Amino acid sequence: MQIGAYVVLETLSACSWGNGYQQHEEGVNRTETATSLYMMLLTLLYSCTGGAVVLYALYRWVIPTAVQYHAGLALMWHDVIVERVLDTVTRTTRPQRILRAVQKNATRGDPRSVVNTIDHYCKHTEWAMNVGDEKGSILDSVVCEVAPNTVLELGTYCGYSTVRIASQLPPGARLLTLEFNPNYAAVARQIIAWAGLEERVHLIEGSSGDWIPRMKEHFGVNTFDLVFIDHWKDRYLPDTKLLEESGLLREGSVLLADNVICPGTPDYLEYIRGSPRYESHYFKAHLEYTKVEDGLEKSVFLG
Repeated sequence: MQIGAYVVLETLSACSWGNGYQQHEEGVNRTETATSLYMMLLTLLYSCTGGAVVLYALYRWVIPTAVQYHAGLALMWHDVIVERVLDTVTRTTRPQRILRAVQKNATRGDPRSVVNTIDHYCKHTEWAMNVGDEKGSILDSVVCEVAPNTVLELGTYCGYSTVRIASQLPPGARLLTLEFNPNYAAVARQIIAWAGLEERVHLIEGSSGDWIPRMKEHFGVNTFDLVFIDHWKDRYLPDTKLLEESGLLREGSVLLADNVICPGTPDYLEYIRGSPRYESHYFKAHLEYTKVEDGLEKSVFLG
């Protein structure tokens, strides 16, 4: 009986040891599995964080710096990719975001504050194709030189150049600005009003091809002293010819065209520089808020 009892005890002890060993092995396996899972999650987290940092650096600094010197890349990056992404994420348009910046940061009734606010926003937050600060200074100097009583602007966009021009006009002068896109026009009206210049500006919505021949009839304008051209590039030449045909240019009228190099208006430049009816001068500068070459073409109508 003692031997039998001993055998039973040994058997139970062996079973107990076996169960303990199995439980120990299972615990070790669980620990190793948990450790592996933790390391995988940690690696994934580091990868995602590192990827996010790289993407942010590319978006915020690397690509914007690279496209500063390349015309095609600059326009593709700023005017297509970034704009569409921000439009989708914010559910607003670029003009609306510019308006919001003006309303938040610019002093109401102060045109210079409005201009400076838009320049700061476009340099540091989101690029936009207005005439910009560098070429804007050239625009200012031409307006001061001509001291026009009647001005036509083709392409209002957000009203940036409209504010620059209107703020320098002599008393009693008239500025007609034409914008095809009604959404842009709605924003421009608010920015012009914020600058306190709504009484000096008449904003017209519609196609330049439709409105130029009707300027005399609808607005009582005989001729324009200054025409600032900054709308669709393929309309520069047709609209210049329309101005001529409609008798809206007099001897000494000045045409000032933006973006003649980037995106470029080769047919307009060929015509305006080759015509005996104009005396032209090119102001070399840069595409707004970049290092890409661009410029303004100033052309005096000789009759």
